Amino acid sequence: MTCGLPQELCVCETIAKESQKIIVRLEKKKFNKMSTIVEGIESKEIDLKELASSLKSKLACGGTSKEGRIELQGNHLQKVRKALLNLGFSPESIEVH
Repeated sequence: MTCGLPQELCVCETIAKESQKIIVRLEKKKFNKMSTIVEGIESKEIDLKELASSLKSKLACGGTSKEGRIELQGNHLQKVRKALLNLGFSPESIEVH
């Protein structure tokens, strides 16, 4: 908690979600498997592990969060965008490549 407000009044994470510059792209892994990469999320302000877990359950896929990025198994470009919007990220901050 960086603002000093009680947890239920704190808006730090909401503000952080609006100020992110998120890039969603595809990456080909070995054996021609596709992987959806979500980059640009500030890990100091938003819990990447929690976000990765939420995305994995919403998209019914496997994945991991490492090195400041989230890797999801499969091609989920548009679904990830929709899921991030539902989680409170602003549409202007999400770029799909």
